[in-house]
Amino acid sequence: MSDALTRLLANRDWLMADGATGTNLFNMGLASGDAPELWNADQPDKIRNLYRMAVEAGSDIFLTNTFGGNASRLKLHNAQSRVHELNRLAATLGREVADAAGRPVVVAGSIGPTGDIFAPMGTLTHELAVEMFHEQAEGLKAGGADVLWVETISAIEEYKAAAEAALLAGMPWCGTMSFDTAGRTMMGVTSAQLAALVEKLPNPPIAFGANCGVGASDLMRTILGFVAAGTERPIISKGNAGIPKYHEGHIHYDGTPELMAEYAVLARDAGARIIGGCCGTMPMHLKAMREALENRPRGPRPTVEDIAARLGGFSSASDGTGDDEGPARERRGRRRS
Repeated sequence: MSDALTRLLANRDWLMADGATGTNLFNMGLASGDAPELWNADQPDKIRNLYRMAVEAGSDIFLTNTFGGNASRLKLHNAQSRVHELNRLAATLGREVADAAGRPVVVAGSIGPTGDIFAPMGTLTHELAVEMFHEQAEGLKAGGADVLWVETISAIEEYKAAAEAALLAGMPWCGTMSFDTAGRTMMGVTSAQLAALVEKLPNPPIAFGANCGVGASDLMRTILGFVAAGTERPIISKGNAGIPKYHEGHIHYDGTPELMAEYAVLARDAGARIIGGCCGTMPMHLKAMREALENRPRGPRPTVEDIAARLGGFSSASDGTGDDEGPARERRGRRRS
């Protein structure tokens, strides 16, 4: 139990993670199309504030502002030579905030997808993916991140590459995939397949699960899929704050704090140990989630009918666990908005 996250999990039934990165940074003035990671150097006070908002709302874990901090993503902004620097700065700022929290708070180094497609459909090789993730991991490690947090992955190959990079960096890690409207990732991975995959890795994650996707209902159905697979590994649930809607020139998520509080309790009762939000999740949502988790008694494991009744209907009739393979769609990594 040498790492901070494992120690917390050993003493707590549930932990609360943070919310959105993009939504909160846009509210601070980040322009669409700009690289949030550049703010680690250019706007450090705003990044401290991003982390502090999560801690003050009750998060036990917050993710660094490094989702797109790999060489492939940063190359789009001519910043591919700054991978180590930008990741180190993000983790250093996070370490400052966590150490000043007055309670144990885990700094999780966010590692998102490369945005590239694996061969033979694309040009990304296993070796190159490992190299990119390892470079990012070393920067996060140097800045004082407690764990690596691989997120929004869609391809098994990329998940394996990130795991290998964590091993090379000597870092504990967690890993989530993003499941879409048909209950599968964009590359066709099911909840059962991910649950089986993590146990076959030479360095399994501390915890695994799902983030992003569509709304809270769909994500909850994926959580039930992990539980049905019989996993004993801690499950992560990071759902979006409702469904994205385009309103007056920007994306708005329609989930209320009340809905996210309901989601948090359902996730806990379903078996998730780490519960947070993804796109659209702001401090007001996190506060409501924390209050509900602390004050509402644990209930029975919810059924899909319970989930639909309390969070709204599902976006697809399929939960991704049937015999149909479903189309393997081209993957484009999504940013945590």
